[in-house]
Amino acid sequence: MASVPPAPVATARLSDIAAQAGVSEATVSRVFNGRPGVSAATRQSVLAALDVLGYERPTRLRQRSAGLIGLITPELNNPIFPALAQVIEQVLTRHGYTPLLCTQTPGGSTEDELVDMLVDRGVTGIVFVSGLHADTTADMERYARLAGRGVPFVLINGYSELIAAPFISPDDRLAMRMAVQHLAELGHERIGLALGQARFVPVLRKLEGFAAACTELLGQSPAESGSRIQHTLFSVEGGHAAAAALLNQGCTAVVCGSDLMAFGVIRAVRQRGLSVPGDVSVVGFDDSPLIAFADPPLTTIRQPVEAMGAAAVDALLEEINGNALHRAEFMFQPELVVRGSTGAARTRP
Repeated sequence: MASVPPAPVATARLSDIAAQAGVSEATVSRVFNGRPGVSAATRQSVLAALDVLGYERPTRLRQRSAGLIGLITPELNNPIFPALAQVIEQVLTRHGYTPLLCTQTPGGSTEDELVDMLVDRGVTGIVFVSGLHADTTADMERYARLAGRGVPFVLINGYSELIAAPFISPDDRLAMRMAVQHLAELGHERIGLALGQARFVPVLRKLEGFAAACTELLGQSPAESGSRIQHTLFSVEGGHAAAAALLNQGCTAVVCGSDLMAFGVIRAVRQRGLSVPGDVSVVGFDDSPLIAFADPPLTTIRQPVEAMGAAAVDALLEEINGNALHRAEFMFQPELVVRGSTGAARTRP
């Protein structure tokens, strides 16, 4: 079926646009006519209202791009990546830049190939999300070579002291403490951990945080808590596979490295005729969109996506403007969101 083109702005009702943007009709008129007295933020709100309502922007309101910014993500199957991409693209657009989203897929272009393509097209900068910089086994010289080509960049999720660039990260160690403390307060002692491969920086930090929390809050040695850790894939199937081993060890609660893994754990629990949270409590990680509508609604660790995405763009713009003063790691505090997938541990007979 053919798509319906956007209605021309001429047919747009100023009252509808004003209501959507939260401004007066007079302000909308001033924006349309290019009159002074309108802040950049208000102008952006009116333009966003036009987009949301499906109206085409008049030619005089279309601004020239300040430049192209590449955004490289590992994949889009995990909802946290499109959520981050959306925030970053919105902030870049507000600053006048045009984002170019590049996604790696199995058998597709590698990170290095995507970088070459972006540089060949004259990008002003690049944002890397969970790229090779997070892999402790990868060659970090590739980023030095990129800097040598005069392309500023910023990296999200995964810190390396070998790379001179701004890093944006959630506090993974604190996230694990939050999860373990929540479960310990519910009476859980045999807590399992389902994670991705141990060569990735976020995974290593989660391991450290989990071990420290189990020692401090439950009196368990690193060896004891470490026996209840399963490394697999950050996917529903990975969580399902990890749950099989953890349930065999008698775990009454499982902390997961992603919300998708948590869904796999819940599926495995139910396949054994058990319930969540009646028999097994489950904690996810990310708080991806629509997670609150899962069955049961998922208790999870929320990454501050809005703040992280905005900070990544701010740091990149500083690099682009030649202010390389903050080439360090910016750590953002996560939040425990308690919903229906965690409950009191069952007392043993």
